[in-house]
Amino acid sequence: MIVLFIQSIIHLSAQDIYKVNTKQIISPISPTLWGLFFEDINRGADGGLYAEMVENRSFDFPDPMMGWTTWPTERLRDGIFVINNQSAENPADPKFLSVNTIASDTVGLINQSFHGMYFKKGMDYFLTMRFRILSPDITLSILLLDGDNKPLASSVISLGGPNKDWTEVFTTIMPADSTTRGKLLLELEGAGKIDVDRISLMPCDSREHVFGLRPDLVQKLADLHPGFLRFPGGCIVEGNQLVNRYQWKHSIGDLQERWLTPSKWSEAIPERPTPDYFQSLGLGFYEYFELCEYIGAAPLPVINCGMSCQFDAAEVVPLSDLKPFIQDALDLIEFANGDSTTLWGEKRIKLGHPAPFNMKMLGVGNENWGPQYAERLSVFTSAIKANHPEIKLVNATGYSRMEPVFHYMDSVLRARHADIIDEHFYSSPEWFLKNATRYDSYDRRGPKIMVGEYAAQSVHAGSPKNSNNLKTALCEAAFMTGLERNADIVTMASYAPLFADTKDWQWTPDLIWFDNSRSYATPNYYVQQLFSINRGTDLVRLSLNNIPLTGQDSIWASATIDRNKKELILKLVNMSGQTKHKSISIADANPGSQINMTVLSNSDLNIRNSLDEPDSIKPAKTRFTISGKLIPLDLKPYSLSVVEIPVK
Repeated sequence: MIVLFIQSIIHLSAQDIYKVNTKQIISPISPTLWGLFFEDINRGADGGLYAEMVENRSFDFPDPMMGWTTWPTERLRDGIFVINNQSAENPADPKFLSVNTIASDTVGLINQSFHGMYFKKGMDYFLTMRFRILSPDITLSILLLDGDNKPLASSVISLGGPNKDWTEVFTTIMPADSTTRGKLLLELEGAGKIDVDRISLMPCDSREHVFGLRPDLVQKLADLHPGFLRFPGGCIVEGNQLVNRYQWKHSIGDLQERWLTPSKWSEAIPERPTPDYFQSLGLGFYEYFELCEYIGAAPLPVINCGMSCQFDAAEVVPLSDLKPFIQDALDLIEFANGDSTTLWGEKRIKLGHPAPFNMKMLGVGNENWGPQYAERLSVFTSAIKANHPEIKLVNATGYSRMEPVFHYMDSVLRARHADIIDEHFYSSPEWFLKNATRYDSYDRRGPKIMVGEYAAQSVHAGSPKNSNNLKTALCEAAFMTGLERNADIVTMASYAPLFADTKDWQWTPDLIWFDNSRSYATPNYYVQQLFSINRGTDLVRLSLNNIPLTGQDSIWASATIDRNKKELILKLVNMSGQTKHKSISIADANPGSQINMTVLSNSDLNIRNSLDEPDSIKPAKTRFTISGKLIPLDLKPYSLSVVEIPVK
């Protein structure tokens, strides 16, 4: 629909006219400028992006029956269900369950996932079970139940005769109705003995894209058109102790070869403990690389540098013992990029991906700082660069832009001519407005900058009352205009955290919220999306009286051109409660007559979306016609406006 945009420009002063020079290129825009940071916090993986519906599917939690209930409990004899420890034989799969029954028994195991299973009427669900029959005459029935234990689907599974070798059974089952409080029941009838090691239930739509991932959440990531994906964290890379750090080699291969790992976030926030928070690593490095490929993002894996989280145990590996940690980094590069003549390249190929993942970057350490980090980083850097000089390394500067730890690490990394320095910002909305000029004075000859984690905190960092409202989103947008204006040194940026379960979150704000059946995007998500899909190819100058727009008359702005689309793209943030009437003067090109304008705006700065009202605020797109070279714009109160202007 074409909207005729009419505005008188007779009374416009020089203060209302913004000037653009489309042919004076300041810098190319990095394809990785706007990206994503994933960490398994707030149930981001198990119970979230990873579509596995069974909690504690292999009985490997410290409490091996956590997530499971036996049925009917009042009739069970001692010894019907027995947990066996096989950690000496297979530390990656340390426990399994034995079920011993007599002829009169009908017993069952019930799992209802993290907060109930979501079953959708008419959809197939894919069940697998790893087992061995030691004594025959047991009949196994699979039932899907609703919240009131009403059967929605059932299937009888043939287990065959006695077999001391582990085997797997596969079946699909379709519920006759939908529920968000569903349960899985395994019913065993008759006399015999069966060992069970892994019970898995996946919605079949999780197989359509990246196997095992939840489609609606994957789609929300794809819709952001990210330039990179940083994974798997975050503090979980370090672990609260080194023994609990994320080890990528434990996250690939068959599921029984993946090591269950305690989550750093199970007890990290005392006000919101989550004792059943573990990482099954079903979502592992192979799946992360596949996800990057699917959504078109450059992979940025992060590896442990021989230090645990410095907010917890703060353990360090002696410098003399770093060799296995460094070898993990070198092997990861080979896994991602090696061919069939290499050990780890061959492992990737056998997993089903013959082509390399084209990894070009690697994070060494997460939010580390201090002399201990500097010492270990030096050893890692020397070894990696000696073997793979083509890999760009991302180095941390700690957790705050104000603390001495930042200034120390920043000076060390600059002296070493680091590839990329990672800075993190969790601060007030007002801080983000004031710091839109942060990178204007950075040394253009120094390292490139990654703003690896940032989010405006409506109350304060770590507060459970922080909100994903319009105010935080617009303040982030104003800050992002400053990142874009400095695209010659700022080459990567990502909001954090990415995901949050509406019931099991530990940290807020977050970009995307979900429960077991629904998800919604926040105003902050739409800001990220509008910048990313309108990135452009080259940075150009947008100014008022030859000065960049960094808050004058409550306006923050940046400008790029897209050589492929032949467009000038303006991003303008109006943080005032009044409409601002401005005009754009293009000195060196002729604008087309049809202008697209996408606006995220509302009169209420506290407005936010929710599961029940996911579209309370979202961008709206209009089109208007102009004549001449002066382009009039009405910038709505409390708004981000993205303007696409054809240029010849």
